[in-house]
Amino acid sequence: MSTADAKTVEARCVRLVSKAENAAALAPVVERLTLERGPNDVLIEVKAAAVNPSDVKAATGLMPYAVFPRTPGRDYAGVVIGGPAGTLGREVFGSSGDLGIRRDGTHASHLVVEADAVVEKPKTVSWEEAAGVGVPFVTAMEGFRRAGVPKSGETVLVFGVNGKVGQAAVQIATWQGARVIGVVRRTEAYEGHSSAPVEVIDASAIDVATRVRVLTGGKGADIVFNTVGDPCFRAAHKSLALRGRQILIAAIDRIVQFNILEFYRGQHTYVGIDTLGLSSAATGAVLRDLGPGFANGHLKPFPIRANAIYPLERAKEAYVAVAGSSRDRVILKP
Repeated sequence: MSTADAKTVEARCVRLVSKAENAAALAPVVERLTLERGPNDVLIEVKAAAVNPSDVKAATGLMPYAVFPRTPGRDYAGVVIGGPAGTLGREVFGSSGDLGIRRDGTHASHLVVEADAVVEKPKTVSWEEAAGVGVPFVTAMEGFRRAGVPKSGETVLVFGVNGKVGQAAVQIATWQGARVIGVVRRTEAYEGHSSAPVEVIDASAIDVATRVRVLTGGKGADIVFNTVGDPCFRAAHKSLALRGRQILIAAIDRIVQFNILEFYRGQHTYVGIDTLGLSSAATGAVLRDLGPGFANGHLKPFPIRANAIYPLERAKEAYVAVAGSSRDRVILKP
């Protein structure tokens, strides 16, 4: 790699020319484009980039503000090859709400982002692992930042505990000393990293709210992180402690039955999180909050399986895998 400060570069970029009906109909192509950085931007040689469900949703027209043609991708890890003083050669990672949706993103050999958007990559984390941190950990941390970061003595209930955001929420909550109870739709153990044991409730076999009351001596959960949305809304609501907070990040059906009396008598708080509304710089600030956790080992990136890593030329396969609800963290490697 050259140590010269690059202002422009010819990049290989995955391009989506127009929206598709579904993932199977996607027709990404790899094109060469000249990228140019501004005075307050960094130019990054991308070492790895993750594929998120939101990348596929934007490609299939579920986000009306997504622009075409564009390069998709929100999460990345790489080396700075051009930028303001002191940035050259830094190993960085990052994510964003607008990258890959409103503007060209990370599924490319190179990327231009604002200098204050990038975060130092932890030395113990590989390129692929760092690229996989972004959206799930940012979503979980932003939820806790808005609802109140959990602390020792509090109970956090996580619906969809084995999803990527669910696992990130568990890691952050147990790092902070909170007790975590997870909810699954069928019999299975918690499969992610945590700094303390995680009790798991099988929602297909037992009433979640009743079990939560038993496990908490009748109190309920201080925070409910509902990664599933409306199918779990009622159970989440019933599980809340006095002054409990429910974090919501997803919906299947938009309309739910809502008991206002229980809401205000319980003094509850509901927090909606949409990381698509976060700029690159705002996302960088969230990731910086997580840095100490990765440095001290309380937080761990998701394991990356070799068969979930694709070259840019096989981007369609990667998108189809994510659309098919793959539990793997899917990575593109330029």
